[in-house]
Amino acid sequence: MGLHPLEFSECYLDSPSFREKIKSHEAELDKTNRFIKELYKDGKNLINATKQLGMAQRKFAQCLGEFQFEYIGDAKTDDEKCIDDSLQEFSSFLKNLEDQRELMMRNITETLMKPLEKFRKDQLGTVRAERKKYEKETEKYYSSLEKLLNMSAKKKEPQLQEADIQVENMKLHFQEESLTYVCKLQEIQERKKFECVEPMLAFFQTVFTFYHQGFELAKDFDHYKKALQINIQNTRSRFEGARSEVYDLMKRIREAPQEYRQTSPISCEGYLYVQEKRPPPFGSSWVKRYSTFVTKQKILHMVTFDHKSGGKIGETESVTLKSCLRKTPDVLDRRFCLELDITDRPGTVLTVQAMSSDDYKFWMQAMDGKEASGPYLARTYSKERGIDAQLNDVGLSFMKNSISAIETRGINDQGLYRVVGVSSKVQKLLSLMIDEESNEVDLSTSEDWDVKTVTSTLKLYLRSLPEPLMTYGLYKEFICLAKGGSPESRIQAVHCLVHKLPERNRKVLGLLMKHLANVAAHSKHNLMTVANLGVVFGPTLMRPQEDTVAAIMDLKFQNIVVEILIEHNEKIFADAPESWPLSPPAQIVSAPTRQSKKQSRQNRPLAVYNPQALDIQNVSAVGDGSSLTADETSMGSNESMSSQSSSASASELPAEKSDHVSLSGSLSSGSNCRAPLAGASCSAAGASAETQAGSTTEEKPEESVTSRKAKAVYPCEAEHDSELSFQVGAIFNGVTQSREPGWLEGELEGKRGLIPENYVEMLL
Repeated sequence: MGLHPLEFSECYLDSPSFREKIKSHEAELDKTNRFIKELYKDGKNLINATKQLGMAQRKFAQCLGEFQFEYIGDAKTDDEKCIDDSLQEFSSFLKNLEDQRELMMRNITETLMKPLEKFRKDQLGTVRAERKKYEKETEKYYSSLEKLLNMSAKKKEPQLQEADIQVENMKLHFQEESLTYVCKLQEIQERKKFECVEPMLAFFQTVFTFYHQGFELAKDFDHYKKALQINIQNTRSRFEGARSEVYDLMKRIREAPQEYRQTSPISCEGYLYVQEKRPPPFGSSWVKRYSTFVTKQKILHMVTFDHKSGGKIGETESVTLKSCLRKTPDVLDRRFCLELDITDRPGTVLTVQAMSSDDYKFWMQAMDGKEASGPYLARTYSKERGIDAQLNDVGLSFMKNSISAIETRGINDQGLYRVVGVSSKVQKLLSLMIDEESNEVDLSTSEDWDVKTVTSTLKLYLRSLPEPLMTYGLYKEFICLAKGGSPESRIQAVHCLVHKLPERNRKVLGLLMKHLANVAAHSKHNLMTVANLGVVFGPTLMRPQEDTVAAIMDLKFQNIVVEILIEHNEKIFADAPESWPLSPPAQIVSAPTRQSKKQSRQNRPLAVYNPQALDIQNVSAVGDGSSLTADETSMGSNESMSSQSSSASASELPAEKSDHVSLSGSLSSGSNCRAPLAGASCSAAGASAETQAGSTTEEKPEESVTSRKAKAVYPCEAEHDSELSFQVGAIFNGVTQSREPGWLEGELEGKRGLIPENYVEMLL
């Protein structure tokens, strides 16, 4: 088990276990801060101490190999596993390079040192500042609370009211700071995975570009690098989606904290001041204890906790409650007091004091006191829905009508199911389609409803059902299967669970998955790969019954389940499994992987890896998505079948606003493919390749493909006579495969020469 999720509701309870969770998060961030500092120091040694290069590299490799990320929750995705293992992989590569002692480094300051230091100062530094504010607000609030509770109840009412207001304001400040600090802690825990690893990836790219003798090692690393880029981008994308959900949850809790006051249906928790009587003449004292009352057994567990030291004091004391009576101020000169009759101590009465008037009513209600007022019930997780959508014959007819219209009119529309329709039109169409008394609208021919309105209406219908299509009851089982097991076992498990669904649910789900498989088969045109569709429909088809941070952390596993359903819908929805394929069906087109530029020549120009280029997709255009290209969504998902899992650029949020998220879900296959990168020309000529360059245009390649046309997608400036210079959009004729790996031969403006393979796209 990794780090525990920090629930926002616990900010209002401020329990001992909650404080211990915070301490574990703080310790992990301190460890990360020390790790980055050490890494930064070692990186400076690599630059400045060339004479001690070998020693510095081995220490650097050791530092990488010994560090491991902690994670929130009880399981990791395949992407996160790859990221966790990446530091050990980096360490291994670096040790191999050390054996040859010929490592050329350049731009390490820009690609490694500055990003890490920036992350440490901007992100970890911010957390440390928030930590100080949080500790300060804790001290202020509990000190003022103790003063308030020690005030005499005989003071004038205006004085008491003024004191109550002051403490309440401090309480609000404390709770607000607690919410902010908890949110920031978890945000940095998730962010560090890609913020720390990505600069490492940049460093390695620079190292291998200059490393002459390590070409074979660099070629092996290239495959791993591409896979890790996908892992990083997937983790980043899921982080963005989960962060949005977390902020929404925090907003809901901030607006109605009392609804989240009780965290368990079987017990109530909070702080109580307990009167401890002493023999004369010492009188009595009041000790603050964190108390948990188990409703059914009527057992009150109490433990003393010191906020200043952050630890428990003494053992947990448990008593069985017989009755709870109000303690009036005229009997005891303190407010909010309760008198508890204890069963296991005959004749003993325990006097406790609540923290506030609301807290007093809460405990009276929980302990069945005579002055209980106000419905302090457990949370109700069912969401109010403005539309009475039901999974009946009308709904099934609507699904079939919508799917038919989408496949007939807009199967190739870019951003299908991602581009949002106008909200008012979507609401109107859904009302018409599910109204049993209205005439059915023929969407396949109607010009009044565009495709994006139909797709948004279909999603809204599924979200408006009283229970998710894949049911609350099977939610945990679906999530569990996505967290482990082999690809084949996942498919079989999904098949079994699908056949546990109610018959109508299974029928509608099968209809939808068959349709989504058809959509994915046209991903070359609509850009909606299996991974993108998984992100869109994961939260729509599956959702937990409780709104918690822990549930939000499982969003990434919902996508995996939906991807499996789409890729293997024919087998999964079959009555009996005969055989289970280990790869997606042929008709499903996963997002294509573009061939990277295999620079086989020794004297390669520097291709600086720029992590900032990855952020371009995070600010891409919203709306109709017309500015997006197929390359921006070129990487598909293998999460359900291999360790190289994938997701789209952001998770679909419960509201329609999430449809504005960019289609650019994945990374290009290599850093060279985003280019031309800073200072890099398309040439990769070296001494060994130059001897072949002069004869390349005269000799026929040993292996060639049918001559085709190609279009330049990046500009290139030739450095040798055997290569072609060109601008974006240039058309090449007679394109064939060169015998030199990573290069093509083609003709441009009457001249034939070499073309970098990943600088062009083939034309049909």
